Amino acid sequence: MTDPSISTDSGNSEPGNSAPNTSQPGPALPPDIDALSYEEAREQLVAVVSKLEAGGTSLEDSLALWERGEALARRCEEWLEGARKRLAAARKDS
Repeated sequence: MTDPSISTDSGNSEPGNSAPNTSQPGPALPPDIDALSYEEAREQLVAVVSKLEAGGTSLEDSLALWERGEALARRCEEWLEGARKRLAAARKDS
């Protein structure tokens, strides 16, 4: 079982403020992660890494944390890729 403090659903996602889905390979992101802003996903990823580095969790919990961390990292990458595309488009237009 994972630490519930790491998995928060803030509901701060606003329509029109989401990064474009870059359709990266891999399974679909869980809805709670897909709804996160870049900052929220990064904050949760830092918490996951800290908990894994601290140790003291069971193998099952560690694996669950690792999987969540991978999904959070993918969400961050989606946001960054969206930002790269927007910057490239802005440079092209200027």
